[in-house]
Amino acid sequence: MIERRRFLAGMAAACGASVLPALGAGRDDANVRILTATDVHVKDYPTVAAVQWIGKQLEQETGGRLRLRVYHSGQLGRESEAIDMARFGAIDITRVYSGALNNAFPLTQALSLPYVFDSVPHLRAALDGKVGATVLQGFEKRDLVGLAIYDSGARCFYNVRRPIHEPADMHGLKFRVPASDIFMRMIRLLGGNPTPLAYGEVFSALQTHLIDGAENNLRSFHSSRQFEAAHYWSQTEHSYSPDVLLISRRSLDSLGKRDGALLVDIARASVAVMRKLWDESEATARQELIAAKVRMNDCDLGAFRQAVAPLLADYHRDPAIEALYREIRSLA
Repeated sequence: MIERRRFLAGMAAACGASVLPALGAGRDDANVRILTATDVHVKDYPTVAAVQWIGKQLEQETGGRLRLRVYHSGQLGRESEAIDMARFGAIDITRVYSGALNNAFPLTQALSLPYVFDSVPHLRAALDGKVGATVLQGFEKRDLVGLAIYDSGARCFYNVRRPIHEPADMHGLKFRVPASDIFMRMIRLLGGNPTPLAYGEVFSALQTHLIDGAENNLRSFHSSRQFEAAHYWSQTEHSYSPDVLLISRRSLDSLGKRDGALLVDIARASVAVMRKLWDESEATARQELIAAKVRMNDCDLGAFRQAVAPLLADYHRDPAIEALYREIRSLA
């Protein structure tokens, strides 16, 4: 906490002086540059491990001249804070959930719409092709560069009250959502009450009943220990909204063409590393949740799709979103 406060204080001081150097990038000596990366997930989470892998490859390829320091577990703040710090060059790299990017970067909305993807293979096919490339390019308008998109499985609902089999079971329950118009409206259409909260606040909110439930992927449900408060997991698979790895445009440009291209190439290669870790850890997490007596149930997916149909209809009116949607569905 002290380290985070000092870091943010330094950022504020620099901004107040109207000086915006790449504060996230430091140097141990004249020949070594250290890039800073952040993630709200714990140290053994697949996205954190993948970024650490990037650091090792970068150090190896440059003979130690470029290194990466990874701050996990939200040490440098929330995802919303990390986005702004990266935009202004206070940090270099951040991994952010695409739902938290929906309002500021509209193209990410196509990845977060309910029931746009049918499965993990369908999602990966889209991210590895034209859809993923288009979304990554969309970040450049606001001082960021999209390095890679990390898929993160199916998002489902979990809560402290009861099993959810159909939308009617959600009526009256308060569900945490990211700061995304898509997710807020989706919860309302399903009969729940949306409550925007930072990811790090969910566990205590479940314990104190500030909220009744939330939605996330199985791996995050497990690694955050939220299953200790919420014992009902319902396999709604309402979204496959992935994560995005971003770098400050300021930071990337400062590396020069050769080192910048090297970093981009390594980051793209890290997707395969992350996916392998994800598949392995998700399977382990599911077994541990079953052993912990979490009550898991299937759902009437047809009823959920029907309930959120008005939301999809509205987003079809946006030509850019509609084009991505059609490309995604063509791969199903």
